[in-house]
Amino acid sequence: MKSHKNLYLKIISLGNLTLAWRKARKGKTKKDYVKEFEDSLLENLLKLHEELKNQIYKPKPLETFILRDPKTRKISKSDFRDRIVHHAICNILEPIFDRTFIHDNCANRKGKGTLFALKRFEKFQRKVTHNLTSEAFCLKADIRHYFQEINHEILLKIIQRKVRDEDTIWLIKQIVKNQQSQRETAMNDGKGMPLGNLTSQFFANVYLNELDYFVKHKLRAKYYIRYVDDFVILHPSKEQLKIWKNEINKFLAKKLKLELHPDKSRIINLSRGIDFVGFRNFYYFKLLRKRNIRNILCKIELFNKREISYEKFFEIFQGWSAYTNLANTNKLRSELIREIIT
Repeated sequence: MKSHKNLYLKIISLGNLTLAWRKARKGKTKKDYVKEFEDSLLENLLKLHEELKNQIYKPKPLETFILRDPKTRKISKSDFRDRIVHHAICNILEPIFDRTFIHDNCANRKGKGTLFALKRFEKFQRKVTHNLTSEAFCLKADIRHYFQEINHEILLKIIQRKVRDEDTIWLIKQIVKNQQSQRETAMNDGKGMPLGNLTSQFFANVYLNELDYFVKHKLRAKYYIRYVDDFVILHPSKEQLKIWKNEINKFLAKKLKLELHPDKSRIINLSRGIDFVGFRNFYYFKLLRKRNIRNILCKIELFNKREISYEKFFEIFQGWSAYTNLANTNKLRSELIREIIT
């Protein structure tokens, strides 16, 4: 396996930090914290570069808030200058690791989002059922408390197989170990990734690449797709999927200190429809999951009460419509539009 050295100077270069700043500000140019940083842009970028160069950089504590959209999640937001560092790291490391990812890892990768995952699912479904003419099953699995349980030591060992650069590893440690408070650090000693960080998404993908290789190359499962911490395996034999589910659980526990969610990891007949990437996928059509409908109804209600601006609601509804276009939702969209008070 090829390893990479001397990456740190590329990460902290002014050119890369400038590119990272452009990415970090995208869609947020009107935010006060962005304007404040850009009031002295060159000075702030130079200061960040010097801190990184002298290895005195220390990320600020994360700002944590609860998001109920649609389920309750704790989101941790980094300071804007720290987000620039996150982008700088990903600019250099992501292309290196992306080449090692399997084709059907659909999590946070260019050109491999929801639409790609759905198309792969449709293709695999047809193959495993001989064009929908025979019975087949799906192991629909979810990893329990995934982001909270990522083990820092294991993650760093995985990264160090590709990155043989002590300075880069030092910087990754600063990011990984940055917690909201001393109390949280004590509670989650040596594990956990904050939801909301760009680097968390990237490192989480690197971590579960180990599972991808196990499923594809050890178990030799042909029809496997992963989207973040959700994955599906399709096969004609229910018994084979039971064996694989057991093997995967043992692998996760031993190698990654994780486990499958006992309630959300089941083997289902494909004809019953499979919940995957926000849709209930049947043989000939797709339906939106009920929580997605509840979510947009909540947004419509807030807009009708004038608690969301027209611009913000239009952006939300436009994004939701593009997403739901993938399912059979023409009638639903028409009904929802009638709910909107203009």
